[in-house]
Amino acid sequence: MDQEPDAALIAASIDTPVAFAALFDRHYDFVHRYLGRRVGLDIADDLASETFTTAFRVRARYDLAHSNARPWLLGIATNLIRHHRRAEVRRLRAYERLEAERAAGIDEALVAARVDAAAERPRIARALARIPDGDRDALLLLAWADLTYAEIALALDIPIGTVRSRIHRARRRLRELLDPSGQSLFADTLTEVIANDG
Repeated sequence: MDQEPDAALIAASIDTPVAFAALFDRHYDFVHRYLGRRVGLDIADDLASETFTTAFRVRARYDLAHSNARPWLLGIATNLIRHHRRAEVRRLRAYERLEAERAAGIDEALVAARVDAAAERPRIARALARIPDGDRDALLLLAWADLTYAEIALALDIPIGTVRSRIHRARRRLRELLDPSGQSLFADTLTEVIANDG
């Protein structure tokens, strides 16, 4: 049996607020995982709840032409993250230091034997912390939430051309930050590396 589209649930919730619960059940886990990767699980709990509280409060403004509400919800979540931006940058930098400290205590032979994408996590964390907020938002919605460019545009309420520009800039900046010589570009491993973080 086909699921009722998100837009129909939102429309129904205007007159029957309890209908919104199905939207919560359908998308909460995904939104929570995305937030957990961005700001850590402790903050994700609060922000996920706040995302759905905000969505419920503004549901009458939802564009019912979009049957899937996930980009809209992730847009709300991303806006809430902006209020926690400094904490996010601090977390990325702390993660970089932690991984560097862990690596310092490992036997050299073992390190040489286990060089893989995970070894790039501290560098990627450092690079992500140095990318402008809007560019980082677009890139992480692509890499961590698997949104299409059109869905990112909807989530961030920006034109799709701006999404393309932001992601292009973010990828280029990552390449510069990860290997200024251009000889070994790790930007293509971003999804694989950061997908294992949380």
